[in-house]
Parts: sequence; C-alpha cells; structure tokens
Amino acid sequence: MTRSLNAWLVNISLAALTLALLAASVYAGRGGELLAEKFRTMAAIDRELAWLVLTEVRLPRALLGLLVGATLGLTGAGLQGLLRNPLAEPGLIGASSGAALGAVLVFYFGIAAGSAMLVPLGGIAGALAALATLYLLAGRNPSIVTIILAGVAISAFCGALTSLALNLSPSPYAALEIVFWMLGSLTDRSMAQVWFVLPFMLVGWLLVLSTARALDALSLGEDTAATLGFARRSVTLRAIAGTGLAVGAAVSVTGVIGFVGLVVPHLMRSLVGPRPASLLLPSALAGAALVLAADLLVRLPTGGPEPKLGVVTALIGAPFFLWLILKTRREHP
Repeated sequence: MTRSLNAWLVNISLAALTLALLAASVYAGRGGELLAEKFRTMAAIDRELAWLVLTEVRLPRALLGLLVGATLGLTGAGLQGLLRNPLAEPGLIGASSGAALGAVLVFYFGIAAGSAMLVPLGGIAGALAALATLYLLAGRNPSIVTIILAGVAISAFCGALTSLALNLSPSPYAALEIVFWMLGSLTDRSMAQVWFVLPFMLVGWLLVLSTARALDALSLGEDTAATLGFARRSVTLRAIAGTGLAVGAAVSVTGVIGFVGLVVPHLMRSLVGPRPASLLLPSALAGAALVLAADLLVRLPTGGPEPKLGVVTALIGAPFFLWLILKTRREHP
C-alpha cells in the first residue's frame, strides 16, 4: 500500500470516528445516558422546545469540542513542523497563557457579569496582546531559538500575572470561579460562543494550512527551503499568527486544555509518516476526536460535580509525555 493511499485511509477513518463522536456528544448525557428517546418524546409534545434544547444546549458543546480539538491538533502539528521540535505544542508561543490571562482579568474585575461574551472577548484580546509582544521581542526576522525563548518568557509572565490575580482576588468565590474556568470545560456553552470563535479559528487554520508545503521544505533545512522559494520569515509569521488566533479563540471559550497539541501529532506520525504537511489534516481530525472522546468521559460519573475536561486531557497526556521521554532516552542514550 502506498503512503499516499494509507494517509487517505487514515483521514477517512478519522473523519468517520469524529462524526460518530460528534453525534454521541449531542445525544449522550450524564452517566452515559442516551437522550435520543427523550428528544423524540419532547418533540412529540413541543417540537420548538426540543429544537431549542438541541441547538442551544446539546449542539454548542459538541461543536466546540470539535473545533477546539481540531485547532489544538492542527496547530500542534504545524508548530512541531515549523520548529522542527517534537516537543513543541501550541502553548509554547504564549498564546494560550495570554488568552487565559485576558479571560481571568475579565473575571477578576467583575466584567464577566455584564455578558457571557465578555470572557471570550477578553481571551481573544489577551491572545492578540501575547502575539504582539512575541513579535516585538523576537524581531523582524527571528530565529527558531528566539521564538521559543520569547514564547517561554511570555508564558511565564502571563502565568505569573494570572497567579497574582488569584492571589489578590477580591473574594473566594471569584477565585474559585477563575480556578474552575482555567481547568477547561465545554459545559454551559452557547451557539453565540461558537459563532464568535469560528471566524478566528477559520483564519488561523487557513494560515497554518498555507504553510504546508513550506514546512516540508523546511524539514530539509532552511537553506534548501530558501532555494525552493520559501521565505522563512513569511512562513514563521503565518504559522505563529495562525496558531495564536486559533488557539487564543479556543482558550477564550473553554479555558486551558493541555497536551492535545503535543500528543496527537506524535500518534499520527506513526500512522502517516513524519512529513509535516501530511500530518496537518490527520492531526486536526484526531485532535477533534480526542477532545470529543474526553468530553464524553467527563460525563460518565453520575455523582458529584462533573470532572473538568482539561484535567482529563492532562491525565491522558502526561503519561504519554513521560513515555515519550523514556522512548527518546532509549533511542539517544
């Protein structure tokens, strides 16, 4: 079987799995209860009410799981190709921590009480501010090392400011609200939030996808990429701006969901090969499937509060990260 045919089979299988998980996400309730019969009963009594519950309660959660997972998987694969580092992930450039800080400040100053849309607005503003700072720190023609160092510095500073906001929180209830939001979740989201983040994500996806051929060329070395007509500065700007826009939008509505952008490209690399361009689509599909599956997992416990999605993805991702370290040690003793 040729590698191209294998990649298409992987993509089709992942697309089918993602669609199945999307449908399960719409119709699965707490404890794994299937809600299809309840919807049919409700529709027989009041069709408009059934449609309202489906489109304003069930569908937004499933769609956000799809969009956020695809964003994290796609941008993780793009950054690993750009930085030529298998440990790169979307949070590395500071967009996630910037978005989290922007949203936390909205909670801290009590602005969130005005409208539910002010939290994602704050998150987007934070992500854009982090990207602008990264651009100023890295300069007009940054090296890979400079980008990584600037991203780490921005992440650390935003993390410190977020901790300071928690430390100076005016009430324990506000601090609790901030902590729970930062753990990541898809519950109680609306279609308004889906429509709000969708344009930012689409622009971000297109920017990252536009670098596909250049990422393949960069894997052969910067000099080879330059001889093939790919300008490293343009590729870097598109990949980082796209990652920042898409991930910032994702974090602004769900909180921080870690490890998906790190884990998924590694899983896909073993199925479709190491070429960066071939990793982008399967990583997006697998990221969506992973987040949708994790969101189904958090609904299984019936007693007590629902576990947070970011906690579940960390429980999946952290052991994988440790396995990756041990594997690297064996390959490079």
